[in-house]
Amino acid sequence: MKKRYLLIFLILLSALSLFVGVSSISPADLLSGRTDEVEVFLVSRLPRLVAILLAGAGMSIAGLIMQSLSRNKFVSPTTAGTMDATRLGILVSMIIFVEASTMEKLLVAFAFAMAGTFLFMQILDRIKFKDAVFIPLVGLMLGNVLSSVTTFFAYKANLIQNMSSWLQGDFSLIMKGRYELLYISVPVIILAYLFANRFTVAGMGEEFSKNLGMSYRSIVNIGLILTSLVTVTVILTVGMIPFLGLIVPNIVSLFKGDHLQRTLPHTAILGAIFLLVCDILGRVIIFPYEISISLMVGVIGSAIFLYMLLRRKGYE
Repeated sequence: MKKRYLLIFLILLSALSLFVGVSSISPADLLSGRTDEVEVFLVSRLPRLVAILLAGAGMSIAGLIMQSLSRNKFVSPTTAGTMDATRLGILVSMIIFVEASTMEKLLVAFAFAMAGTFLFMQILDRIKFKDAVFIPLVGLMLGNVLSSVTTFFAYKANLIQNMSSWLQGDFSLIMKGRYELLYISVPVIILAYLFANRFTVAGMGEEFSKNLGMSYRSIVNIGLILTSLVTVTVILTVGMIPFLGLIVPNIVSLFKGDHLQRTLPHTAILGAIFLLVCDILGRVIIFPYEISISLMVGVIGSAIFLYMLLRRKGYE
């Protein structure tokens, strides 16, 4: 899995994504300066592409960090309750802080995402039977509990339809002025790369980390903060995208191993490619209509997740 081949494939897919859609746009239209086509390109197509790239890279890296810190290949924001805790935080901000701005919702959802992720890690520390499949099942159960609480209060506040539609992963509504929150993931990715070696050491266990003079808890906390921040920004901007942070790091680790500093660039690029492929397929399968990205990633991702479960002996 050569990085330069992945980059070439990413560039080709990005170019294809810019010219796939209901509005017919060609490079000749842009070069000729046709007003309508240029406006659609700058207001819709280009922001959508940037959002896909940032969301795909960010969620994949978040999954990679969680898998390293938990020492389990089946842990991700989807299977650790992080997404469901974020969803609960967004609901709380909508009920209590009715006039809350996007940044205020981000802070509330971030606090809940952090709490949910830390709760999962605490449960993980207390589990003695650390089977590769059992641990993510615990995370899924925790996520279902949080999701049930969210659904209950959403029904009570008559917000169930609002929550369901708003948190459905979808790039069709991404336009200029509605995706810039995702730029938060850029410094997060940079920090993840800077701390990659420390995350790798922390993934070897608390005793090993302490023997090397490293603060294990501090590194774990930094990793969970970065993971929660990326998850919240993606959900607030795009909606729920399941399984992305689960399957991409596993695919990369098959070819590149588990050293984060070496695998992180490949994970970011492959995550963006995977999300681009799903988005393009969602736009062309029932053209001129569109399948939401959460449905496309959910179907493809769940199939790959099931395959990894059946091949669990190779991942333990």
